[in-house]
Amino acid sequence: MSLRSCQSQKNVKSSEFQYHEEYIRNERGVELFACRWIPSSSSPKALVFLCHGYGMECSDFMKECGIRLASAGYAVFGLDYEGHGRSMGSRCYIKKFENVVNDCYDYYTSICAQEEYMEKGRFLYGESMGGAVTLLLHKKDPSFWNGAILVAPMCKISEKVKPHPVVISVLTRVEEIIPKWKIVPTKNVIDAAFKDLVKREEVRNNKLIYQEKPRLKTALEMLRTSMNLEDTLHEITMPFFVLHGEADTVTDPEISKALYEKASTRDKTLKLYPGMWHALTSGEPDCNVDLVFADIITWLDLRTADPASLTVTPIRVTTTTSTSTQRVPVNGVSDNTRGRPKRPYLNLLCGLNRGRLVKISKE
Repeated sequence: MSLRSCQSQKNVKSSEFQYHEEYIRNERGVELFACRWIPSSSSPKALVFLCHGYGMECSDFMKECGIRLASAGYAVFGLDYEGHGRSMGSRCYIKKFENVVNDCYDYYTSICAQEEYMEKGRFLYGESMGGAVTLLLHKKDPSFWNGAILVAPMCKISEKVKPHPVVISVLTRVEEIIPKWKIVPTKNVIDAAFKDLVKREEVRNNKLIYQEKPRLKTALEMLRTSMNLEDTLHEITMPFFVLHGEADTVTDPEISKALYEKASTRDKTLKLYPGMWHALTSGEPDCNVDLVFADIITWLDLRTADPASLTVTPIRVTTTTSTSTQRVPVNGVSDNTRGRPKRPYLNLLCGLNRGRLVKISKE
């Protein structure tokens, strides 16, 4: 990765973890926001890499996940996809789903290549569309990851909502003409995903979360990705824990059942939560959220209790790996846009080009 840093970072310390922010630049020249939660008192048990849902972001919406896992002893890393959250790019426009996957792969493997993390176990964590990103990261390099946590993943299109082939054909004919048009009809996902009314309003008030209609090409890329995954679920060989609310109307619980039944790995766990909705870790009453995170941490702890049992694939050194990083410190999170074009953060939900990343760190 040939890098030039243009990062800003915010450092937060608590008794249990330290929080950091930075910006990196991918091969396409787009600056992407990244953040991490690192345990304060000891070397992390393992690394956990977040893949957020469509329209979502890591630093605020997934903060609870980062804090809980870091407090349990895991180093947690997040990346806002291009056009999502604090990253640059047309808001929630996914030109190629592989761009998202490759940006995550390049950044997350660069973390694994750092000396202090080279021998640590590597786990992926994907919510909704992030579940699709997670599964594609695994398929990109099947032996690299030690396992994955999949929360209400998008890996199959429910027969209840699958578009008619004629509709797909018509939309495909015009996707290169009007790729960014916000013309795809959709129900109010926030209302359908978040059971707790207070948390629902917090999501509505998060200006980093996209809450408009999906863009045409974005919707088609998500559809194609889901259909491709549906046909290749048997290729999943890594250990995984899939969690789904039985009352989820955003992604069908039958999707997670299909993943569990068809995946080739022997180490697979499925847990369905009666009465729970889509946003298991962020939209349920606190008692339900506590239960879900307890299950996630228990699953991770069982697989990291004996570090010697984790096979860590060596990092492959390539000619694109950067040997130096220019760091530009910026004071405070409010300065995250310094040196970059400003744009308003509009308010949707849920949720891949081989990119070289330019790291922008803040010490």
